[in-house]
Amino acid sequence: MTISARNVFEGSITAVTPGAVNSEIEITTASGVKIVSTVTVESARALGLVPGRKAVALIKAPSVIVVSGTPGLRFSARNQLTGTVVRIAAGAVNSDVSIDVGGNVLQAVVTNEAVTELGLAEGGTATAMFKAGSVIVGV
Repeated sequence: MTISARNVFEGSITAVTPGAVNSEIEITTASGVKIVSTVTVESARALGLVPGRKAVALIKAPSVIVVSGTPGLRFSARNQLTGTVVRIAAGAVNSDVSIDVGGNVLQAVVTNEAVTELGLAEGGTATAMFKAGSVIVGV
């Protein structure tokens, strides 16, 4: 199967927290990167999402928010992965920003203006954030 999501994190389910409507699923990659997703209880059951099961976390690049520096703010996004900017490919309006987080390269699409305002540069540090509800889980 070919998919359009550019961020694919393969790993194993390391935690499942069931809720009344949604369950929280934690997937950990071989390099230790943890991705948290929320899926419906029914989806968790239908997919057999249990600790130890191999799984993949998918995140579309436009769902990723990029933060630079230490803004002194706290965010509600469960997934906050800090790494090194390894590539910035500027387009007419948006840029594709690649951030290496624990050996996995995460892609974000942000405006060119944001790249400038955040002072993003290859070799610099940035944090990629995305909500657990933006993560699609596959098995």
